[in-house]
Amino acid sequence: MKLAIFLSALASAAAFAPSSTNSKSALSATKADLEAIAEKANPIVKFYDPLNLSEANFWGFGNEATIGFLRQSEIKHGRIAMFAFVGYCVQSNFVFPWAQTLAGTPHPSADLVPEAQWDAVPVGAKWQIFAVISALELWDECGGGVLPHYTQGRKPGQFPSFGPFRDAVHPVLDLYDPFGFNKNMAEETKERRLIAEINNGRLAMLGIFGFLCADTVPGSVPALDILGVSSPYAGNPMVPFEGQFSYF
Repeated sequence: MKLAIFLSALASAAAFAPSSTNSKSALSATKADLEAIAEKANPIVKFYDPLNLSEANFWGFGNEATIGFLRQSEIKHGRIAMFAFVGYCVQSNFVFPWAQTLAGTPHPSADLVPEAQWDAVPVGAKWQIFAVISALELWDECGGGVLPHYTQGRKPGQFPSFGPFRDAVHPVLDLYDPFGFNKNMAEETKERRLIAEINNGRLAMLGIFGFLCADTVPGSVPALDILGVSSPYAGNPMVPFEGQFSYF
C-alpha cells in the first residue's frame, strides 16, 4: 500500500524540484503579495494567517525581512517533507542491495518500519548525514558568497549555486537544474511550478507527520490504519540519536 502511495506521488514529481522563480512571484515582501500567492495556491481557503505573522517583525529586521524568512522557511520545510515522504514510502519497500558500511554491514531490512531503520543506522553514518546537512545550511545562509540573504532580497527558496566552490575547490553539481535544462523556462511555467511546489510541500508536511503519528500513536490517523499503512513503532522519532548519543 505504501508503494501505491509512492507511485501516485510520482505523478506530481516534477513540481517537487526547486523552482527557478521570477522576481514578481518570489520577492513577496508585502502582505498583499502573500495574499496573491495564497489565492493562486488555494482559491478556496485563500489567505489564512490567524497568528498575523505576515505583519510581524522578527528580531527587529522589519516586516519585509520577516516575510522573506517565513517564505524561505515554508519552502525549505516543504522540500524536506517531500524528501521525507518519498523516502518513507521507498524505505518501506526497498533498501540498497550493497553494504552500508566498509565492514560489510547491510542496510536495515525493509521489514523494519522506516523509523526503526533509522535507529539501526550506525551513529557514525548519522553524523555524516548531519554534517552534510550542516554544510548545505551554511552555504544557504551565506548565499554561496554571491547572493544576498533571503531576508534581504534573495528569492525565497533559491538555493545558491555551487559555482564558487566548484571553481575554487572541487567539482560539484548544483542542487537545482545542474545541467541547465530549465534556464530558458517560460515565466508562466516558473510561476505555475512555484505554486505547485508550495502546495506539494504543504501536503507532504501533513503526509510525513501522518505517517509518524500513525506509527507512534495507535489510532491517531484512522485512514492510514484502514489502508494498512501504519506500522507500530515504540521509539521516539523526535530523538534522532536515541540510545546512541545525548546532550544530557
